[in-house]
Amino acid sequence: METDTTIDQALDAFIKDQRRRLSDRTMRNYDDVVELLRDSLNGYAYQSLDKADAKRFDKAYQAGDEEAFCHLFGPEHILGHLGEFLGYFMVRKVMGSQELLRSAGTVTKKLASWLYEQGYVSDDEREIAVDQGTEAARDLPRAERLASLLYDQSRATPNFDPGALGKGDLVEDYLMIDRIEPGALYFAGGIGPLAVSEQASELAEVGWGLNITLARITSIWWVVEVGNVYPM
Repeated sequence: METDTTIDQALDAFIKDQRRRLSDRTMRNYDDVVELLRDSLNGYAYQSLDKADAKRFDKAYQAGDEEAFCHLFGPEHILGHLGEFLGYFMVRKVMGSQELLRSAGTVTKKLASWLYEQGYVSDDEREIAVDQGTEAARDLPRAERLASLLYDQSRATPNFDPGALGKGDLVEDYLMIDRIEPGALYFAGGIGPLAVSEQASELAEVGWGLNITLARITSIWWVVEVGNVYPM
């Protein structure tokens, strides 16, 4: 739904509306999430533009406007970016507390409903975004906790000589969780089981992806390094 309002103006108005009814403590989370969303939109959302809009964006960006996306385009562009914001930006680019990660889902749900109330997006777009926010509020803190547990586990991995391992015994990749059992994770490609704490297996979900390095030493899989966990 085309409008003369820019993303910046819409986000400022959203924050102003929320400030009237929320506590200062809650507003700190809203302020943080909205600023992170601006950063994500300005840094990545241009990739979804059509040819004409991409040309406008490139011209403004090359002229020195690093926030060109939010300055040029309207709020109808916000919700289509939430998947990348919640599924990539908040996981990979933000070192946030579990409270902030949970707030990212809560705030984007509220933003989606507010955009609909203002007539900027359709009800279908609102509904999809609310579902994304609900999943993010639940899954982002869990994924961060799982990554932390696997990192702690990696510190107990015995020293080994990578050159002494057999073919397929050292895996450094983005791996998808394929199956979960109490205290064990299995990954796509027939990798596993990886013994983990029951807390870790309760946090994990089939379909989640991990940047991880695993080594099979005397028939047992160990965590060597772990990066981000991406809830899908």
